[in-house]
Amino acid sequence: MAESEKLTRNWEVRISQPALKQKKKLPVKVLEILVRLLGDLERKGPIQKSWTHFSSLDKDKRIPPNAYHCHIKNGRPTYVVCWQVISKKIQIMEIFYVGTHENAPY
Repeated sequence: MAESEKLTRNWEVRISQPALKQKKKLPVKVLEILVRLLGDLERKGPIQKSWTHFSSLDKDKRIPPNAYHCHIKNGRPTYVVCWQVISKKIQIMEIFYVGTHENAPY
């Protein structure tokens, strides 16, 4: 293992209980794409500019601080994933929504 690999720490990605329930309702192909996003989040952290429509979310009563989203499937319906950074210091984030764009909290 290279020295730089030893110093690199992956992010911990948690999934909230509501998002776990939403995840169970996803079509298989969308679930496969979600798994790829989870891998990218773990390896690269919360900033995912290579994913479609990635952006930070404006905080309001339904959106926590340090929140982001991206589309994991375009078309009809469009599926989105929303996550927030819990701790930059110890590298933890949580997915708080996964599902259709029409029901997204933003």
